[in-house]
Amino acid sequence: MIASPRPGFDIPETTLEESIPTSLIRDIIDGKPYYYKGYREVLAGNINEEGIMGCSGLQTYILSYILGVLYDQINRGKYIIATNEPGLHINKRNNLASDIMILDKDVLTIDQINLNYIQVPPTISIEVDTRVELEDVRESEYVTVKTLKLLEFGAEKVIWFFTETRQVMIATPGNWTTFDWDHEVMIMPGAQCNVGQYLQGKGSKYA
Repeated sequence: MIASPRPGFDIPETTLEESIPTSLIRDIIDGKPYYYKGYREVLAGNINEEGIMGCSGLQTYILSYILGVLYDQINRGKYIIATNEPGLHINKRNNLASDIMILDKDVLTIDQINLNYIQVPPTISIEVDTRVELEDVRESEYVTVKTLKLLEFGAEKVIWFFTETRQVMIATPGNWTTFDWDHEVMIMPGAQCNVGQYLQGKGSKYA
């Protein structure tokens, strides 16, 4: 049996023919489901769903640092800092999750907040690693397609932090750049972070 879809999650017809719980889907892009990394271990009964949905220790540490920067430095009267994989419903064939979304309260008004996925663009979307099973596409392709979907929907900026290469990718409409993560990252005016410098200061071997 297929589990009931999460609120706001439209499931492509091809997925309905499979015996994979929809709770194992992190993103749907152009009708294609992208499952959490390790989902086959769940299907085999080796681990439970919670065992693949959590972040690694390094991912958690980086996200905690970024959230601390955001809570301290952005205007929380104007912006919502959404974490715990907020869901974004673009249309019937596209549902995306991010590690952090920064949303303008003038865009996401109180009357649009309900039990379904958010249906307005975030100002900023932040991801630490891909965290999906890339079975038939390259990571770069997945990152590019997902980033384009966010920008086309109206996001002002999409930021990716990659723990394996220790790099950052920042995408805005018409300008994409990638650099080592020991440089300042302007998340938005007044809010900057430097992941590499932070890790080095804490004595991490991943700096």
